[in-house]
Amino acid sequence: MRIATWNVNSLRSRIDRVEAFVQRHEIDVLALQETKAREDQLPLMGLQALGYDIAVAGTNQWNGVALISRVGLDDVEVGFPQQPPFGDPAAAESRAIAATCGGVRIWSLYIPNGRKPDDPHYVYKLDWLARLRESADSWLDGQTAMVGDWNICPTDDDVFDVKQFAKSTHVTPPERAAFQGFLDDGWAEVTRAHAPGYTYWDYYRQRFERDRGLKIDFVLASPTLASRVTGAFIDKDERDPAQGTGSPSDHAPVVVDLS
Repeated sequence: MRIATWNVNSLRSRIDRVEAFVQRHEIDVLALQETKAREDQLPLMGLQALGYDIAVAGTNQWNGVALISRVGLDDVEVGFPQQPPFGDPAAAESRAIAATCGGVRIWSLYIPNGRKPDDPHYVYKLDWLARLRESADSWLDGQTAMVGDWNICPTDDDVFDVKQFAKSTHVTPPERAAFQGFLDDGWAEVTRAHAPGYTYWDYYRQRFERDRGLKIDFVLASPTLASRVTGAFIDKDERDPAQGTGSPSDHAPVVVDLS
């Protein structure tokens, strides 16, 4: 089975690229983040015509997650137990959706950005990760993958210039500790060994062309699922403005193969 995760930065804007991507790489399950729309606003007929079932969680032009599967889409769950709210009035954001696809429980996750270390959104981010870790503990015994945009650079190698991020989110010790907590619990990050490069390049100042990026998109697998991983790659062509139809997302898809 081949699964992929991709922050598309607006599914409506990238639908042609998404349809071409799943066909070109024969993707069985695609987890999307930042779909940025309600389900009734999304142009899904092309994917459905290709044989994919789709589950969407989205309420407005912000956030949004989805799962696209041609190997089943069962027991869909929007949000995880204890997922914290945010905003005024406080409400759960569209940042997590799960389904069982081909016998694997897959979570598409869009972890909060945090904005700045002194911002309430940063506190929310750490709380969100802590609550996710509590919920995820009960998922370890099954065939489970937590995939998506984690908005964390776990190591200095995951950022093009760590000095430029000295006062920014994504690299702070509490964020890195939160990510490490999942690994300490028994989750395995299964892409780095096969695909060590960056997954995100800002549109600013030709960051992609200069390869000044971040590695923030990951696949965390339960022990039994991790043992099935045979390879992974980052499709950098999907971030290349010279490739494909229309403008690219600022993220590249990450693809994982399972036996």
